[in-house]
Amino acid sequence: MSVPLISVVLPVYNGEPYVAAALESILRQDYGRFEVIALDDGSTDRSLSILQRYRKVDDRVRIVSRENRGLVATLNEGIALARGDLIARMDADDISYPSRFSRQVALFAQQPELAMSGTGIDQLLGNRVVRGKPNPIYQSGDWHILSLFFTIFLHSTVMFNRRVVPEDMLVYDAGYVHAEDFDLFRRIAREFPAAMIDDSLVAYRIHSDSVTSRHKHQMRRTHLKIVAENLERQSLNDDPDALHDIGADVTLDTVRRVADCILTLERKIAKQAAPASSSYADGALCFFYFLYQLIADEQRPELTHEFLTRTGKWQVIRRRERYGLRSAVHAPWLCRFSDGATRRADALARYCQSVPVKMVPPLQGLA
Repeated sequence: MSVPLISVVLPVYNGEPYVAAALESILRQDYGRFEVIALDDGSTDRSLSILQRYRKVDDRVRIVSRENRGLVATLNEGIALARGDLIARMDADDISYPSRFSRQVALFAQQPELAMSGTGIDQLLGNRVVRGKPNPIYQSGDWHILSLFFTIFLHSTVMFNRRVVPEDMLVYDAGYVHAEDFDLFRRIAREFPAAMIDDSLVAYRIHSDSVTSRHKHQMRRTHLKIVAENLERQSLNDDPDALHDIGADVTLDTVRRVADCILTLERKIAKQAAPASSSYADGALCFFYFLYQLIADEQRPELTHEFLTRTGKWQVIRRRERYGLRSAVHAPWLCRFSDGATRRADALARYCQSVPVKMVPPLQGLA
C-alpha cells in the first residue's frame, strides 16, 4: 500500500469552541496525502464559517452543509463521499497528534490484511493533558472476543481499510444510536483482523457538552443491547432481558439479575479453551466495571453493595470505595463524608498526573 489517500470524515454539530483546533491538528499531519470531508450537520453556531475560512486556504478541505440529520446519517454520508483507500475518523472536539496518520499508514503497509486500526489516547481536561498508558488487555490481539464486551477503539482514533472491509459492512446502523461505533467495530472484528497502536496519537477532550456526556443514558442502554446480542449469539447469557431491563431501570431486582448474569458468564468462560479464555475473562471484567459504574451512578449505595456482594467482587474495586460503600450502607451518616473524600482524592490524582498542553498555534490569519 504505497502513499494511499486518506479520507478524513469530520462530522461537526455546534463545534465552534473546538473545531478549529481539531481541523488544524489534521492539516498539520506529517503525512500529507489526505482529504478532509467536513460535514456541518445543521449547526446553529459559527462552525460553518470556521470551516469555510479553512477551506479558503487549504483545498484539501471539502465541506458539506445541510439541515441536521444526526450523527449516524452524517457519518454514512461522509463515508459515501470518501475517495480514499483509508478512512480516518475525527471528532470535532479532539486533537490528532502530528504523526497519527503516518503511524497508521505504516501499520497498514506492514499488515495489509488489517481491516481497521486504533491508537492510544491522552485525555484533554481543559488546558491540561492526562497522559495515557498502554492497556495490557490489548496485547492478546483477540479483537473478535474483546469487541463482544466493549468499544475496542476510541472513535476518533480509528482508521478503516477499504481494501479489506466490504462496502456494505462499512456502514453505521441507526438502530444503535449513540453506540454506533461499538456496533460497527464488533461487526468488522468478527470477520477481519484489527490492530492497536499503543502510543497515544490522539488527545480526547473531556467536557460537559460532548456527545458522551449529553447522551450517557441512551449510550449505556444501546451498549447493553449490543452486549446482550453478542452474549446471546455465543450462548453466554441465560437471561438476555436482564441487560435490557437494568438499562431501563436500576432496581434491586435488575441489579440481582445482572449480577447473576456476570456469574453465569464467568462459569461459561471458565469452560473455554486457552488462550481464548483469558481474552473472554478480560472482556467480562471490563463489562463488570461498566455495570458497576452504571449502578454506582444511581447514588444508592445499597444497590452497589448488593451488586458487589452477589458477584463476590469487592476485591476488584479501590479500598476507599469499599470503605465508602460499606459506611454508606451500615452507617448512612458517614455517606456524604466518604463520598466527598473520594471525589476530592480523585480530583487531586487527576491534577497531579496532568502536564501542560502543548497547543499548536493557529494558522496565519485564522486565529
